[in-house]
Amino acid sequence: MAERQGRSRYLTISILHIITIMCQALSDKPMFAEPIPNVTVALGRDVSLPCVIENLGTFKVVWIHVGRQMLVSVHKHVVTRISRFSVSNDNQKTWLLHIRSVEQQDRGYYMCQVNTNPMISQVGFLEVVVPPNILDSESTSSTVAVREHQNVTLTCKADGYPTPKLKWKREDNQVILVDRRTKVLTHEGDQLNLTKITRNEMGAYLCIASNGVPPTVSKRIIVDVEFSPMIFVPNQLVGAPSGTNVTIDCQTEAHPRAISYWMFNNSMVLSSEKYATETEQNSYRNHMRLTIRNLQPGDFGNYRCISKNSLGETEGSIRLYEFLKPSISPKATEIKSSANKEGRKSTAAPPRRSTTVWPSPYSPYYPRRTERPALREPEYDRPEENRRGSSSAHSTTGSSYIIRWSAPQLMVVAVQYILTGPYMPPYVPQAAN
Repeated sequence: MAERQGRSRYLTISILHIITIMCQALSDKPMFAEPIPNVTVALGRDVSLPCVIENLGTFKVVWIHVGRQMLVSVHKHVVTRISRFSVSNDNQKTWLLHIRSVEQQDRGYYMCQVNTNPMISQVGFLEVVVPPNILDSESTSSTVAVREHQNVTLTCKADGYPTPKLKWKREDNQVILVDRRTKVLTHEGDQLNLTKITRNEMGAYLCIASNGVPPTVSKRIIVDVEFSPMIFVPNQLVGAPSGTNVTIDCQTEAHPRAISYWMFNNSMVLSSEKYATETEQNSYRNHMRLTIRNLQPGDFGNYRCISKNSLGETEGSIRLYEFLKPSISPKATEIKSSANKEGRKSTAAPPRRSTTVWPSPYSPYYPRRTERPALREPEYDRPEENRRGSSSAHSTTGSSYIIRWSAPQLMVVAVQYILTGPYMPPYVPQAAN
């Protein structure tokens, strides 16, 4: 009986021991404490990928580049021949894969393995971003020359990761005319088509490449629009008195830059004590000025401004004539109006064209007119007619008569009297009996 109890006790202890060993084995199994993060790094920088493992024990850690199927390291030993890779660990828990001066081929998934049975592993992604770079060999050269009213296409190519976006703008922030219809400040795309280009579109154009990875880069392309010279003369006829200084000017436009000068009497005018020449250059515009000092009779005549370049020649003409200096202006004459009873001084009125005012029934408030309106016989009160009645309506005993004036007509007569003197009404001959 005692022997059976001893065997039973031994069996129980053995089972408990086995269970304890199994629990210890299960609890000591390696496991990943956290996932490998996805890391983004710029080209040429350094980066580290962590792999955190608990209960590693005697097991080994292996790093593999999945994309290239390349074994990088086994535990602390680097297998690959790429010297930029290295491995380190921290307290037997964190294993770091270091990559120096990252290159584009380093992009991809990296696997961290533990050689357990079965094997355990996890992966993390390394993103390598590349700043934009403009490819000069595939882009338009830095300077382009085109004749006015022709077409030109500007091209700009760039690489980088992510793929860069390209946009165009003018350096002076002026609008870009697309297809001769649409005006925009910026245009997206690797090509810029300028149709029937004009001189106003001449200048520097910028191709800007960006992909979110600093720095943003640009290429400067200068577009030269070539055309023959043109001349604008603001004043073709200029007058000045002798003994004074006078300045004449011409405005020219030309590209390539033109040679501009002045001619007088078939001779080139050069700067001297007599002449002063001045030129202001602004892009393809040129403002020429010529100052002639102390004008003499021989200085009057035709002056020509001439502009020429490799595409042509043109000229403008300015005629300089003499006029006399204005005489001293007459002083205002003081007169007294007969209507001014207080004797106040007044300035003589400017001369007027003679105007006859007729006391006709039309309203005097309308503008005066010089032609005589159709005369209508005024109304008279003849004393003889009043005494004799209607039978003697056409007989008279003398030249006296009475005129009936309306208020506006009296006002006109009064004004006429003040301005020109006594007013005599028109005489109307009377029919005899």
